[in-house]
Amino acid sequence: MKIVLFIQVFATVFMVGLIWFVQIVHYPLYANVGREQFREYEALHNRLTTWVVGPAMLLEMVSAVALLRYAPNGSTSLAWPGLGLLILIWISTATLSVPAHNLLTAGFSDAAWQQLVSTNWIRTGAWSMRGVIVMVLTYRSVDLK
Repeated sequence: MKIVLFIQVFATVFMVGLIWFVQIVHYPLYANVGREQFREYEALHNRLTTWVVGPAMLLEMVSAVALLRYAPNGSTSLAWPGLGLLILIWISTATLSVPAHNLLTAGFSDAAWQQLVSTNWIRTGAWSMRGVIVMVLTYRSVDLK
């Protein structure tokens, strides 16, 4: 049980920090990449980001599902909403973020960039709520006696 919670906390807290960095720093800076270099920049972004985000998202999903069975101190009532938020994140990624990135691979588009930045708030909010949930789960698993 502890290893499942540890993996969940690690993956979720990692993603919370990463998504806030992406939302506040990385995506807004897209507008400052030179138009001539943007296609190459976006291609590199997509390839390199996958290596960072992919394993963390997979670990988070596997541990979120496992947490349904191994939630500390009967905290399954929190594990389910946590999984629901994660499903929302994955759907948002697949239906909003990936298509916006696909449009940007052809070159910078102000409309695609604005869509990426504005719809990424869904993932930022959902991951932030997941961060709170895993902290509560962690707190409940600690014996304070």
